Amino acid sequence: MVVTLVGETQAKVGTAFMFHGPLPECRDCKRKTVCFNLEEGTLYEIIGVRDKHHDCNVHEGGVRVVELKKAPIETTIDSKHAIEGSTVNIDREACLHRGCEHYKACFILGTRNNKKYRVARVKGDVNCPDHRALKIVLLEV
Repeated sequence: MVVTLVGETQAKVGTAFMFHGPLPECRDCKRKTVCFNLEEGTLYEIIGVRDKHHDCNVHEGGVRVVELKKAPIETTIDSKHAIEGSTVNIDREACLHRGCEHYKACFILGTRNNKKYRVARVKGDVNCPDHRALKIVLLEV
């Protein structure tokens, strides 16, 4: 579990967000070490909201202390690697089918090429317009 600060309006259990790094406006804030203790490019889910509230120059209404966990990432992988509990590398191939219902899952934010992920759950098959054998999975970092 990780503790950080998020905007008051986002501080709800179940809310997921991706951390994109520190903001220049926060350079002189005395709470920046709490806000920026997350990994850039990682998807997080709020699992607890604490009573502690702070004023903030960036977030209207201030910020609240929250408890986080890394959120599983729903994406597609090659069927032959879609085995629950296995470790996989993400290696995206180019796709020209932007209208495909699975396009966003194939190119989900938060995944990085050549980073290892654990397959937490296999959700099902993908009807790929390029006839690639893909499955939708939940990945854990």
